[in-house]
Amino acid sequence: MNALQIAERTLADGVLAPVTVRVTGDLIGIYVQDAQIGDVPLEALVAVMERFGKPLATDVPLPLEGLSLPSGATLRLLRHRGFYDVIARDWLVLERVGHEALADLAVSASAALEHLARAYARATP
Repeated sequence: MNALQIAERTLADGVLAPVTVRVTGDLIGIYVQDAQIGDVPLEALVAVMERFGKPLATDVPLPLEGLSLPSGATLRLLRHRGFYDVIARDWLVLERVGHEALADLAVSASAALEHLARAYARATP
């Protein structure tokens, strides 16, 4: 798998648009409804998850499908409905060898990645 839908956004016209990440070499492309927002280095994803993510409990079952990253890490989307939740929430999970798995709300992590992709696009020629 070289692409993973990580969230959904409601556009100005009310359309629900998927937010997808795709790996191209050492860069991760951020797409909203198949339109590329920009690329970010793999380190940006790791930084977002280290900044906002929390360690994932070891007893949480993860989906088998995930996005393999060049560093050997895996990015997964976990849909979880806790006992107290009315609806399920989507969590982005980063698994790295030698580190605890980190989880962050997918909507938060995807917004941070979109912001960084736009900034990175402006900063690189």
